Parts: sequence; structure tokens; C-alpha cells
Amino acid sequence: MDRMQRRLGDGLQWITASALAPYQSAVIRIGFSATWLLFLLREFPHRQEMYGPDGPWSWGMAQQLTEDNHAFSALMWSDGQGWFELVYIVAVVSSALLMLGWRTRTMSVVFMIGVLSLQNRSVFMGDGGDNVIHLMSIYLVFTRCGQVWSLDARRARRGGTDDRFGIVLWWVMGLVLAAMTFTGKVGGGWLLFFWGMWAAQAVWWSVNRRDPQGESRLLCDVVANLLHNAGLLVVMVEACLIYATAGWYKIQGSRWQDGTAVYYPLHLDYFSPWPALGELLTTFGPMVLLVTYGTVAVQVAFPFTVFNRRLKNVLLVFMMLEHAVIAVVLGLPFFSLAMIAADAVFLPTSFLVRVGGWVARARGRVFAPTKTAAAPDRPAQADGEPVAAEQSAVRT
Repeated sequence: MDRMQRRLGDGLQWITASALAPYQSAVIRIGFSATWLLFLLREFPHRQEMYGPDGPWSWGMAQQLTEDNHAFSALMWSDGQGWFELVYIVAVVSSALLMLGWRTRTMSVVFMIGVLSLQNRSVFMGDGGDNVIHLMSIYLVFTRCGQVWSLDARRARRGGTDDRFGIVLWWVMGLVLAAMTFTGKVGGGWLLFFWGMWAAQAVWWSVNRRDPQGESRLLCDVVANLLHNAGLLVVMVEACLIYATAGWYKIQGSRWQDGTAVYYPLHLDYFSPWPALGELLTTFGPMVLLVTYGTVAVQVAFPFTVFNRRLKNVLLVFMMLEHAVIAVVLGLPFFSLAMIAADAVFLPTSFLVRVGGWVARARGRVFAPTKTAAAPDRPAQADGEPVAAEQSAVRT
């Protein structure tokens, strides 16, 4: 009994003492925000047809759907052209700022608002990757994804304590929320959620200012660490569910059973940006058979290998290569980028630290050739992000 109690105590200490997997959470922050940003920039000339007031899925139809399913979309507050342009620009800017890790706590919420507003406005737009970004944008709100590789972490390392701009930003967000409340644009659970996030920032600032080393700060850290670790666990479970359901559904398909499923999408005009390449890849029948069965095997097996470091890392390589091929051969770059970003939560910490070192040295050679390149970022307190131990949610 005593041994079990000690293990239980060690487990509670592990999940409450720090925000785990700082490098993995930073990678998924950068990956999903960059994917959404690139998508919005590529579709900027076509934004009117996709999400604008005059799109095929009219504003009235979207309003009727959101009233039925209670989905959130700021674009439903007005059908004006100016409001649409403002929401689209805010979505672009928030994606860029979240990718850079500037005010990650606030930008993660604004990023989520941008994703939900555009995707719930026109639900038939997207290629599958939009569903992944849709879910992950919500999960990112609960994570401390700015501990490393962010402007917040750099500001924390420099010892910035007088955060006047942060206070101004908090007041601006409060005024926006007040306007939303009094005009009745948002109600129910979403309104409570936004006010709760706003109040949590006020509590965090107050505790840091009045009792930075006391029990109040410790309690805030514990709660924030629990939310972060739970959010990261949900991201991992979601990725496993995606692969598990995709693999098991494939098993039930006759074309996957006879080993010819990969052949057909490579000969569809819609999924053939390079017809000659698709023709070349399908000329050798055994290769089609091997890729078809291999895809199913990897997707079904992956959820069962996440606790085995070597097998998990091998399958990660295969899955990322598979998505890279899909991006080129089938012309689905944003779906592939979204899935690669989801896979990144399982990458080994040692590998990510090594990549961070390479990037830091390259940055040092480009921007400061006479200085020694900076060491890789370490978890630091930044914009409500605590100093975290160098641990990983996935033991690698």
C-alpha cells in the first residue's frame, strides 16, 4: 500500500510540478499556426468565394446552420464586407504572431477565434486538414506553448517585469468582450469561456505582482500545469484516434483489401497535379500493393507503439514521409502540413533540441556572423508560462 501511495504521489508530482513537453508543444504551435497562415495567404485572392458574404454558401445559410448546431463564428455577427475583411486580416495576423510566440496566451485565443470563424462560416471548404486545425486550435488554448522558441521566452530571459503593453492588451480585450456582451453577439458557454480566460489573465498578473514566490503563485502554476498537460494529452490521443479510425476504416474497404486503393486517387484529375508522376508511380503493380498495405499497417499499428520509443520513432518517419508524398503527388499540401504538425507531438525531445541548435547556429551565422550562435532555447517563464523542467510527455 505504501509503495502504491508513493507511486501515486510521484505521478501527481510529475503532472503538476511542470508543464511537460515544452519543445513538442512549441512545435505544434508553430506547425498549426504556420499551416493556417499559409492557407489564408494562398487563398487571399479567393477569400470572397470561400468565406465572403457573396460566396456559394450564403451568409443566410451559414447563419441558419450555426443557429442549429451552436457553432461559433464571428462572421455571423454581420454580413458586411468590411467586417469580413477585418476578421480575415485578424486571422492572418494572429496566426503569424502565434507562430512567432508573441503573447501566446492571448494569441492562442485569437487564433482559435479566427479558425472557428472562417471554418464555421463555410463548412464545406477544406480537404480534411481543416478539421485537424479546427480541433487543435481549441486544444492549443489550454497549453503553455510559448515556453521555448518564442518571443515570449526571449522576453522572459531578458528579465522583463514591467509589462505595460501586456496590461494595455488586456484592457483592449476586456473592452472587446464588453462590447460583445452588451450587443448580444456572443452568449452561453462561449461568453463564459472568453470572460473566464480574460479573468484568469488578471488573476495571473495580480499574483505575479503581489506574491511571485508564495503559495498563491504555486497554486496558479499547479492549475496551469494540469491544464497544459491535459491539453497535450488530448492532442496526442486525438492524433492516435485519427490514425486508428483511418486505418480501421481502410481495412473494411474492398480496394484496400485487394491492394489497389492507392492506384485510383493517382488517376483522378482532382488529385493529379502531376499526371505523369502519378502514371509513373502506378506502372509497377507490386509497388502499388506494397504502398497500399503499408499505409494501412502503419496507421493501424501506430497507436499501439506510442509507448515503445524505437517503434514509435520508426513509424513517425514513415508517416511523415507519407504525408510529404501526399502533399506533392496528390496536391494536398495543407492537409499534409496539418498532419505532420500533429505527428510532431510525438517527436523525441533530444531530436527537437538538436534541431533547435542547428537553427540557432544558422541564425547566428546569418544575422550575427561575428558572434557565437546562441544556445537552444530553454523553458522559461514567459507571458504566464512557468519555468518548466526539461521533461517530455512522451518518454523518448
